Amino acid sequence: MKLVLKGGRIIDPAQGMDAVGDVLVEGGVIAAVGGEIDTRGAEVFDARGLVVAPGLIDMHVHLREPGQEAKEDFASGTRAAAAGGFTTVCSMPNTRPAVDSAVLVNGLIRRAEMEGVVNVKVVGALTKGQEGKELAEIGDMLQAGAVALSDDGHHVANARILRTGFEYARMFGGVIISHAEEASLVEDGFMHEGAVSAMLGLKGRPAVAEDIAVGRDIMLAEYTGAALHVAHVSTAGAVELIRQAKARGVKVTAEATPHHLALTDEAVVGYDPATKVNPPLRSREHVAAVVAGLKDGTLDCIVTDHAPHAFEEKDVEYRYAPSGFAGLETALGVVLTELYHSGRFTLAEIVERMATNPARLLGLAAGSLKVGTAADIAVFDPAAEWTVDSAKFYTRGKCTPFEGKRLKGRAVATFVGGRPAMKNGEVIG
Repeated sequence: MKLVLKGGRIIDPAQGMDAVGDVLVEGGVIAAVGGEIDTRGAEVFDARGLVVAPGLIDMHVHLREPGQEAKEDFASGTRAAAAGGFTTVCSMPNTRPAVDSAVLVNGLIRRAEMEGVVNVKVVGALTKGQEGKELAEIGDMLQAGAVALSDDGHHVANARILRTGFEYARMFGGVIISHAEEASLVEDGFMHEGAVSAMLGLKGRPAVAEDIAVGRDIMLAEYTGAALHVAHVSTAGAVELIRQAKARGVKVTAEATPHHLALTDEAVVGYDPATKVNPPLRSREHVAAVVAGLKDGTLDCIVTDHAPHAFEEKDVEYRYAPSGFAGLETALGVVLTELYHSGRFTLAEIVERMATNPARLLGLAAGSLKVGTAADIAVFDPAAEWTVDSAKFYTRGKCTPFEGKRLKGRAVATFVGGRPAMKNGEVIG
């Protein structure tokens, strides 16, 4: 199959490219980029007025397989990813059972190949059952194809276990993704601890809980010489700790989510369970620090932490609702609206943080439109205005704090290996 994406604004930070031109796809790979390409014998996609970029990569999603398919599965989750412009997603291991063995990693990779409409990478658990007591099959899982290790959803409280995990992961060239939150400080907390939580009468989760955990995890990574990636950073203190660690040469990277970049704890007023997330939405000064950290490179990438739940689970009193919500289909729109159209980030910076950097951190042959690479491509219209309507989501999780919000910017088409996974808002396959 020969495909030409015609006349789009090609943005590829990996090649320092930002220019109007054509992209040629042949045999599922990028065959030529830039200039005017002969369209004879080719299918033509009119990309004039649109951005043509490497397919977005989400390092942090919860596809809920195995064991929680009522919330999401590979079929529904990858369709949501395609709708949002993502061509690769990484499935986190806090499932039932937890993904803590090579057998499970292998099985999920094969299932994703059969069911997914985009690429799915598997993250293995750091400890058995994610219980924080005994290391899981680190080497076996990494050799089986796991792209990282994480007890996401749980902070590894035992420093000795984490130290040993770092040492094993380093031997195999793996990275540990840390859910950094000192559990003893956040037990029974429901939102960010501050003026808003006091006003609402809800027990809070203090920012210092994240700061303490990030500080300890950085010190262990520095001591062992291992690679640490800090998940969903939400506090000013954590941003500064990561900034200082990078300056010292520590192998630490980090991510931020659209909701921690765009929303504050004031969104919780009204007790909408859609605003309940872990870590919680923070106050304005923390949001400003996270945005600044993303801008200056302290934080490397944007992830969704897509965490769908069944309707009946979230349709309860705030304190009883589980944390998390759907994010794949709103992420690009939220980021473009809040960061690009506010003038704070360029389109190239956004593509870098949503495609180029995640590929680099995970060692994936993706995140670029270089000739010879797989034709994983996102086409989006930064000027398209639309209103979030969860009833139209492909994900099974219809809960979002952005319900009814007017956004500016949306994915128009998603190509995976040169084949269309989504066109004009309609997922194919």
